[in-house]
Amino acid sequence: MSELVMQIREFLIPYLISQIVSLCFLWAAIKNSSIARVGFFLMFLWAAMINLYTVLNTPDVYLEYAYFAVAPYREFINGWFSRYHTIIVPLIAVGQFVIALAMLLRNPWFKFACIGAIVFLISIAPLLVGAAFPFSITVSIAAWLTFRKDSGDFLWRWNRKKIGHAFDPENH
Repeated sequence: MSELVMQIREFLIPYLISQIVSLCFLWAAIKNSSIARVGFFLMFLWAAMINLYTVLNTPDVYLEYAYFAVAPYREFINGWFSRYHTIIVPLIAVGQFVIALAMLLRNPWFKFACIGAIVFLISIAPLLVGAAFPFSITVSIAAWLTFRKDSGDFLWRWNRKKIGHAFDPENH
């Protein structure tokens, strides 16, 4: 059996779940950018926590991504990154946390968060199966749509815009 087929079989369920999640992000970005922003907040917060926990407990797991990656990424992971991954991964986690928080804020922070999400997601695409490719491409498109469609106001104000001013205390 070929190596690719073995990889697909080993990671089939998480891979399929990732693809479904990416389509949900795309759907949310098209239908309601506020829902997409909540999704981005949750995804990047979760990723930051998982990465920080993992790098503190089993840091060498990040070197296993080289197995799945395209050649230049594989060489980078096995080379420079392998010597500094215990420094780099916490910095990535901090960046993910900042993206998560900025998704809740208004412009320009929200716009920076979308750009950061796009850059991060495109940069992990060459990890292929290790990053559930094309998950990161689909979700980066969702981030771009969210960037374009959302008002850029504080996320917690979206209900007021959607429902109207019926619950606005100033109208009572």
